Amino acid sequence: MSIDLVAERREALVAAARTAMGTAYAPYSGFHVGAALLFEDGAIVTGANVENASYGLSLCAETVACSIAAHAGRRGGLLAVAVSGGAGGRADAAISPCGRCRQVLNELAALGGTDPLVICTGAKETVEMRLSALLPNAFGPANLA
Repeated sequence: MSIDLVAERREALVAAARTAMGTAYAPYSGFHVGAALLFEDGAIVTGANVENASYGLSLCAETVACSIAAHAGRRGGLLAVAVSGGAGGRADAAISPCGRCRQVLNELAALGGTDPLVICTGAKETVEMRLSALLPNAFGPANLA
């Protein structure tokens, strides 16, 4: 499925991820991440990373955004994801979702049969790819049928 985002939607999605980065709770690493999810109806859901003194209990921005979307009843329709982050809340280099977040995003995308565009933004670069390129041969809901 080919999904072209008009410049206005792309800019709004990236801006939402950068804004979300400002709400990160990252007192241990100092690495702030914001994520924004764009759905078919035009809704944008955001999340930011939330660290915990017990490091393994920390939550990534993408996981938080997916959880918020699921709590709101969204089960599919994911068109695109924007991620922005960096030390001290500065998005110097483009970063991509970690392995756990790729799997969480895949679950949400699989529920609607989409292959969302993932937009990774930094101060001077943007890297874009489909989720299927980030997580080839993904395990998902269909594997449990």
